Amino acid sequence: MRSTPPASRHWDGSPIAHRMRRSLQVTPDGASRLLRCGQSDRCRECGTRIEWYHRSNCRPVRLHPHELPTAQVPVACRWHVSSGVAHPAGDGSNWCRLPHAAVCPARDTPPPHRDLAGLRRSLAVRSRRLIDTGVFTPPPASPDRPTSRSAVCRPARPIVQLLYVRYLAARPVDEIQCVAQTRRRHRCTNPLLTSDAPAGTWTLMPATAAGGQLALPADVMAVYDLSRLPYSEQLRWRAQRCPQHATTPTAADLAVSDWEPFDPLRHHAHIHTRLPAPARRPGPAGRARPARP
Repeated sequence: MRSTPPASRHWDGSPIAHRMRRSLQVTPDGASRLLRCGQSDRCRECGTRIEWYHRSNCRPVRLHPHELPTAQVPVACRWHVSSGVAHPAGDGSNWCRLPHAAVCPARDTPPPHRDLAGLRRSLAVRSRRLIDTGVFTPPPASPDRPTSRSAVCRPARPIVQLLYVRYLAARPVDEIQCVAQTRRRHRCTNPLLTSDAPAGTWTLMPATAAGGQLALPADVMAVYDLSRLPYSEQLRWRAQRCPQHATTPTAADLAVSDWEPFDPLRHHAHIHTRLPAPARRPGPAGRARPARP
């Protein structure tokens, strides 16, 4: 038997546009076998749509969800996607991809090219519309000089050590969200740090990566250490799953984990030399006393 070839025209004679197939790769790790293709997400700073891709070194990168003419994008900002993997260069075509950071309206830096100013304005209008409708809530702006001690000691992107590797988290430790998919096909809202699971400890460590790089002038830094936890707990943190979904490996991953390998030279702005201060409660006679552990 021969299969009937697809028709080239509709019943009224209009041509049928066939979409070009894209070759994809499957992520080797992860319970859900996520396709290494653009995973839709929203920027945490402006709320507009972005796509997460993996580079050849397995590091994630945020790209604008649409292609742009190559003439409008500087050479240093051109990206192309091949087999689901993003590469920081052009592929020789008239179209290329652009990193979202270059046109993010929440950043003060101007776009790298004048032709991208219009795209940034349209993203700014879209971001304002999301804020006005209540769909997106922008993160609180961090002051240049923090006035409270808790603002100084609570890093927004902490350095976490697990499985003898140091990572840079995308958000505070108590706000890291599970990436598993619920039965209603939504992302799980449970955090990784729960009261019924063992927690790590904040400690001061040499300001180097786990690979043995030279120390920076700031010889110590605050690290959330998970090395003393059981091996299964460290695997749970590495997979970015809550205790409930850690026991159900068949649950799919709805998002990519936020862990980024820590580099003391590239991430020096996130190094803190003081440990997070514990919460304090007022004591007798109006004096503050430290809270019980």
